Amino acid sequence: MAAYEPFPFPLTFEIVVIPVADPDRSKDFYSRLGWRLDADFANDKGFRVIQFTPPQSACSVHFGDKMTEAAPGSVRGLHLVARDVVAVRDELRRRGIETSEVFHDADGLFHHGGNHNRVDGPNPERKTYSSFLSFNDPDGNEWVVQEITDRLPGRLWD
Repeated sequence: MAAYEPFPFPLTFEIVVIPVADPDRSKDFYSRLGWRLDADFANDKGFRVIQFTPPQSACSVHFGDKMTEAAPGSVRGLHLVARDVVAVRDELRRRGIETSEVFHDADGLFHHGGNHNRVDGPNPERKTYSSFLSFNDPDGNEWVVQEITDRLPGRLWD
């Protein structure tokens, strides 16, 4: 495999567009998550963009009217990272958000899509990168929370 030269200047990943059917319903949901509302702009042509940012995240989500042609609820595997997935599950449920049970992969690797190879409970060794939970927004867009307690080299944490 050829080695590639690093890109010479920063490129940051900052926005993910998620398809929703009802922007106001989604706005209420993401507010209940405790995410920061950054923007809610509309024009007289029916275009609307709503932006939310998870706590301490550099990446935000956009949704609204005429934002994407993707089917509402078609996004899977959006990942959030936390140091304690059990505490996140408890907080989400306290806020009225339905979640999966905390789970890990039967082979001890990254989780599979859907429910394939899931084992209930956190990774038995509580290995970093190995415990998860999932939840869906009102349209069915899937979010996964991954527990990371020790970052791989070169990755930022705070």
